[in-house]
Amino acid sequence: MRGRMAIGTWALVAAVMAVPALVAAQSNAPVVAVLYFDNNSFGKDRADYDGLGKGIADLLITDMAGNPAMRVVERDRLQSILQEQDLVKSKSIDPQTAVKLGKLLGASYLVTGGFMSDGKGSLLVTSRVISVETGAITNPLKLQSKGDDVLGLIAQLSTKLNTELKLPALPRQTGDAGARKAGGAPTSAGAKQAGGETGKSPKLDVKTALLYSKALDEQDSGHAKQAAELYRAVLQKFPDFGPAQHNLAKVQGSGD
Repeated sequence: MRGRMAIGTWALVAAVMAVPALVAAQSNAPVVAVLYFDNNSFGKDRADYDGLGKGIADLLITDMAGNPAMRVVERDRLQSILQEQDLVKSKSIDPQTAVKLGKLLGASYLVTGGFMSDGKGSLLVTSRVISVETGAITNPLKLQSKGDDVLGLIAQLSTKLNTELKLPALPRQTGDAGARKAGGAPTSAGAKQAGGETGKSPKLDVKTALLYSKALDEQDSGHAKQAAELYRAVLQKFPDFGPAQHNLAKVQGSGD
């Protein structure tokens, strides 16, 4: 009996001693900030996609936050700094201004990028990593969605950015970006699509992603009621979409 107690005691001591090491490892992890993506679409419907860059950044932040090898700046913090610097309405942020934002955010690296939509569900995304310390910019990554699958595109981009940053790859679970709430916790979306099939990754089409982006914009503007209506509209199309569930609960708790 004493032997068992001794083993249990040593196991508890070892676990307690491991906590500071884990905290230290997390505190030494590089800080990464994801800026809103630029709308590089063209044609008469170009303006229809102006808000999508915020949604792309939000989904990428959510996906990358699941990797313990980095610390990702929350989008609320980014939005606050953009408002303080009067950059909310900026169509594009130049590299010099981006580095300034990175320093204000306490980030080691910045992720910037742009997207193009052809209006038919196809989405092309390009992205670069900027070192806040040196100002060096990596070669652009270029990815295109397949079958109107925005979440699949975000998951691919997140994986490639880990490689650019020379960080361990994020272990993939079914559902990827759509299956995580802010903070990286998996949700039920990892087990089924909106249609109820199991074992497949959920798909978020460009139109629904744009609707989600508009909800974020209303939330940032302090319009809780309008944001809640838009989040509900997203969830009607994609009932298990974790980020929309999380933000709907948040705005419902804040009031208008």
